[in-house]
Amino acid sequence: MKSPNILLSIVAAVTMTFGLSTSLVQGQGSCAGDVNGDHVVDGTDLAILLGNWGQCPAVVPAWATLLEAAPDPAVVTDANLRAAIVASGFAWRIRDNSSNIEMLLVPGGTFMMGCSPGDADCLADESPAHQVTLTNAFYMGKTEVTQAQWQAKMGSNPSYFVAGNGYPGSFDRPVESVSWSMIQDFNSATGLCLPTEAEWEYACRAGTTTARYGEVNAIAWYYQNLTNFGTQPVAGKLPNALGLYDTLGNVWEFCKDWYGPYSSVSVTNPTGPATGSYRLMRGGSWYYGSDSCRASRRYNHSPDDIYFGGGFRAVRTP
Repeated sequence: MKSPNILLSIVAAVTMTFGLSTSLVQGQGSCAGDVNGDHVVDGTDLAILLGNWGQCPAVVPAWATLLEAAPDPAVVTDANLRAAIVASGFAWRIRDNSSNIEMLLVPGGTFMMGCSPGDADCLADESPAHQVTLTNAFYMGKTEVTQAQWQAKMGSNPSYFVAGNGYPGSFDRPVESVSWSMIQDFNSATGLCLPTEAEWEYACRAGTTTARYGEVNAIAWYYQNLTNFGTQPVAGKLPNALGLYDTLGNVWEFCKDWYGPYSSVSVTNPTGPATGSYRLMRGGSWYYGSDSCRASRRYNHSPDDIYFGGGFRAVRTP
């Protein structure tokens, strides 16, 4: 039989591994190591600890329904992103209960925001490129908000590209002809919000540093590759390495920020200028050329004007 000192050493090592004080083993202080509540720290507590050894279950936000806890390697194709998602402790794929929107976790991280190296199509307001750190994970809609999702919550559909105007399958197309201000009503009704410009670009890039996360015809709907005028049903092209569809092309996506110039300094969790006249849109659209379907491309729009090339994608914090 092992001596009491050896057993105490084993228990002490395990309790230290689990972040518990070794004073508990010596009978000093409170009984935080008493896992089963019998006022004794003994082998039964050790067995419970060892039985739960391993990765803790992923956290599912109270406002969501779990769809898939761990990232699917066939969808989240970047191994570093998969590891970051798991390390965040949050479930990968969920459904927002208030809007029925499927959302994917975007882990925090650091990236270079702005004009991509070697991108000859960059405009002046995409520079200077600068380092951005996002310290918190967030959930982002797998697709742009659709006409069906908007109508289910708001009771009407403002879009132009609807079946009544000769566009079948309209409920699967992104909602458009919505202003930034109209989107705030949707977000108030659902608890969702718009991404900051930095969150949008970070999620769009999905770990890449190039102007696009894939070959433009494979990932985006834009003016030159359309066979029919207008928006297209969401998720008809390839997703990025986070599993997000149509971040480039289809409709411009509104962001939370006011439009303004970049600074060259490194920033953490930027939210844009405090005031302004125009709100930011990102990602290009069916109405624009392939040069607009780039991760760093910026577009500005009056917050109260509607536009049949503009829509949005929702985010929510865990």
